[in-house]
Amino acid sequence: MKVSRGRFLATHVGSLPRPNPSADGENAAEGTGAGSEAHPRDLTTTVTTIVQAQIDAGLDVVNDGEMAKPSYVGYVTQRLTGFGGPPQRRTRRAVEEFPEYARRQFGDPELARTLAQPSCDGPVSYAGRESLDRDLAGLKAATADREVADVFMTAASPGVIEMFMPNRYYPSESEYLAALADAMKEEYDTIVAAGFLLQLDCPDLAAGWEQSERGTTLEQFRHKVARRVELIDHATRDIPPDRMRMHVCWGNYEGPHHHDLPLIEIIDLVLRARPAGLCVEAANPRHEHEWEIFTEVDLPDDKVLVPGVVDTTTNYIEHPELVAQRIRRYADVVGPERVIAGTDCGFASFAAVPLVDPKIAWAKLGVVSEGAKLASHHYWTGG
Repeated sequence: MKVSRGRFLATHVGSLPRPNPSADGENAAEGTGAGSEAHPRDLTTTVTTIVQAQIDAGLDVVNDGEMAKPSYVGYVTQRLTGFGGPPQRRTRRAVEEFPEYARRQFGDPELARTLAQPSCDGPVSYAGRESLDRDLAGLKAATADREVADVFMTAASPGVIEMFMPNRYYPSESEYLAALADAMKEEYDTIVAAGFLLQLDCPDLAAGWEQSERGTTLEQFRHKVARRVELIDHATRDIPPDRMRMHVCWGNYEGPHHHDLPLIEIIDLVLRARPAGLCVEAANPRHEHEWEIFTEVDLPDDKVLVPGVVDTTTNYIEHPELVAQRIRRYADVVGPERVIAGTDCGFASFAAVPLVDPKIAWAKLGVVSEGAKLASHHYWTGG
């Protein structure tokens, strides 16, 4: 994993606007779009375009934008066996407290269909190597001869799969999670073996609190987080820590978020995980203040922070000076070499439901780069 030396590197968290959001989301889900086996050439062309767009925006660490995935977690149903059960709705307490808002934001039946994920009703095993190899080949072709600092590919963590696709088959949640970890290990190992940086998407470590059962105590939730971290470490045991980063968030949606668990309550557990990079929300109104945590909590010597410096749920385009300020807050505390500018989350976690206008999303990515350059001048002559 590259670090910021001489200037702040700029990256993002994963999903980017699809060229045709509605069609791409539906086609990817059905296996008939650019990412299907029938259209590998279309996929490579799309990914090549997306990679170049990231470079044009000034990003240093790029990916495929998740072009072949219907969502950052739903894609696993195309690669894992055992997911034929009916969806099981999990609610967000913060949203439930504002029913009018909930109906306005989430009441559309078509949206509900898009977000619904099947439950596990059979043994889990990895059966998607062909799909994975196709995605890796597309990204490798798209980044060949491109001048970038690094290339990453995202993969769902065992815990976030469980959060969206609950267990109806295994005797316990713990056994279900263990089966997911064993199955997903093949994907994790293969991504790194292909020469890419692995990003593990782990929203469950924070967002899981709001969706946990009523009456769950902080101690009980921390136990769940610790178990999920153990399984991440188990599934990535053969991967060098500096070839991984993990993304932790509280749910990529515009909403109240007033029941979000403070980062300080789980940061010690999160920092135990093997991945060297930690991507955290740091720009939205609920979590921007949490940079102060790192004045109290020592960042391990082998860790790098990737704070989000633009919000991914609003169409405001942040000012580059504000972005630079956000970068400097972290750099002043942990050191500039250990900070990479990122985004709070993805811009199209679910392909058919982009949260931000696509053109505005790209403008915001450009601001990440602009802010990184401004902040660089403060620490390194010439930036």
